[in-house]
Amino acid sequence: MRALQFFEYGPADVLRVTEIPEPHPGPGEIRIAVRTSGVTPADWKLRSGALQHRLPLPLPHALGVDAAGVVDEIGAGVTGVAPGDEVYGMTDLARLGGANAEYAVLNLWAAKPAALSWEQAGGAAANTETAVRVLDLLTITGGDTLLVEGAAGGVGTLAIQLARARGARVIGTASAHNHEFLAGLGAEPVTYGPGLAGRLGGPVDAVFDCAGSGSLAELVTVAGGPGRVVTIADFTAPEHGVHMSRSAGPGADPQSRDALSVAARLAGEGRFTVPLAGVFPLNEAAAAHRLGETGHACGKIVLSVG
Repeated sequence: MRALQFFEYGPADVLRVTEIPEPHPGPGEIRIAVRTSGVTPADWKLRSGALQHRLPLPLPHALGVDAAGVVDEIGAGVTGVAPGDEVYGMTDLARLGGANAEYAVLNLWAAKPAALSWEQAGGAAANTETAVRVLDLLTITGGDTLLVEGAAGGVGTLAIQLARARGARVIGTASAHNHEFLAGLGAEPVTYGPGLAGRLGGPVDAVFDCAGSGSLAELVTVAGGPGRVVTIADFTAPEHGVHMSRSAGPGADPQSRDALSVAARLAGEGRFTVPLAGVFPLNEAAAAHRLGETGHACGKIVLSVG
């Protein structure tokens, strides 16, 4: 099968679409013929070598953690799904990849919502799991005010909607040109950068840092203490007493196993969508990575495979 790999660390140009053996599901897993697959910040950070000391990889490495497609093989012990079903989901995150390919093995999945296109579904799973996991860690419920730092990206756009569905008020930071976009998702937009506390008009109950832009010290002040801040992107978190939530590798937090079903239900109710920053064919994955690395992608980046 065709799969996206890199054989050495480096810029996006090191990416190659190569032929590798097809995977097959183990117990508790399914295999899908992939239609679309997401690109995450972890993908370009792994490829660049930025994470090689924290998450060393045997090379070559196949990329991608989320995908949508049609079930074609079922592992032992799996019930409630059959060949031919349309699903979206994630690979076993301990593998750190494998979904940017013609076939992918998933260990977390849900029925593809009819309300989401294949492109939206292919980029939904990993960011949905991340957003729900952090909202659970912050115990976000109705009446809370949540600040999302870096709200216009793939995770932030979903976190806004999922927090609003819980009844929370959401403030999202972004560049001024993305404020109307955030308002359309249900957030109150503010401009990111130094002096944020003065632009909020008061404290917030919790902070979800999606950006990793070096703002943790101010975010701790805004939240009233480090225990009400969770980051997914700033490795200086321990210096500030802040929890860094990860879904793979050392220190990983448990997955929110019902996250995909919750998102699917909300999509069916018209309360959840997946904004797309760009859709690229698999053989143009380098362009997809370059877009992500700009830090200005508004929504999710997706690869079209099947």
